Amino acid sequence: MSDQTNERKLEHIRAIENDPLTDRSKRYFDDIRLAHRALPEIALGDVDTSCSFLDYDLSFPLLISSMTGGDHEVVKTINRNLAIAAQKTRVAMAVGSQRVMFTNLAAKESFELRELAPDVPLISNLGAVQFNYGMNVEQAKSAVDCMQADALYLHLNPLQEAVQPEGDTDFSDLSSKIAQLVNQLDVPVMLKEVGSGLSAADIELGLSNGVTYFDVAGCGGTSWSRIESHRRKDNDSLGILFQDWGIPTPLALSMANPYLERATIVASGGLRDGIDMVKSVILGASLCGMAAPLLKPAMESADAVVDEIEKIKTEFRTAMFLLGAPDVATLYNNRAFLLESTS
Repeated sequence: MSDQTNERKLEHIRAIENDPLTDRSKRYFDDIRLAHRALPEIALGDVDTSCSFLDYDLSFPLLISSMTGGDHEVVKTINRNLAIAAQKTRVAMAVGSQRVMFTNLAAKESFELRELAPDVPLISNLGAVQFNYGMNVEQAKSAVDCMQADALYLHLNPLQEAVQPEGDTDFSDLSSKIAQLVNQLDVPVMLKEVGSGLSAADIELGLSNGVTYFDVAGCGGTSWSRIESHRRKDNDSLGILFQDWGIPTPLALSMANPYLERATIVASGGLRDGIDMVKSVILGASLCGMAAPLLKPAMESADAVVDEIEKIKTEFRTAMFLLGAPDVATLYNNRAFLLESTS
């Protein structure tokens, strides 16, 4: 366990386990009120929660968001349980950063998940900034091939890197390198924040470089700034000061709304239940990512993850029923379901 990247992943998990305030629980979605229907004019049993993403049919628009990966048995177990549950429940799954597999070959096994999840979208993951520190297109292809992935997340985490003691903070001219990846990979490149949100300017820059998938990943949920604060010396307060920095996810979705004809939007960052998912779809999200609610179950068993996902699906279906929405297409970008504007 001498590899720094691999050890850091374990430190992140320990910080989340030991500090409940790494989940900021801002509940920004609670400010959005929905138009309840006392006469929904549909049967609960007829509500169709299914959708499609990356040419797969999903049971409902849930993405198991990026969490971890590495050669330690804890992270292998987490990823295996998540993949098994994704297949059983027919939802999408993304992994944590695969950078570790290039410094620790044993870590590759934690990302080889296609046999466990043959019929759902799998999304690879690399830090965009690493392409300013020696990462290359061939390694990106290797990360995708390892997972037999359907897309590649390029995560954008300037705040995390700024707080991280050994952070990589040269984000200069990354858009041109992203354009190269878009042109040379056989799968879509998806730009993703990690909890501070994508602005309209970020989406415009991504679109100008060929990206059409964006995960806004706003603030309100897990704070990587606070997580990294545990790894700083001498009780440095930088990570605490910035723990709530960023664009709340509902606002980020509203900022992304003008681009829906050209872009596919994923909502993540502080989503905690099926009602938050319904609100996200109404605001224009095609898929809704959750990580924190699934981490503890993933450390227990695949069945525990399945139980949590099925609970969220029931919440999602119930909210649709109470809005009188028979299917997901009716929800999508339909602000008639809102009682008040979030813009």
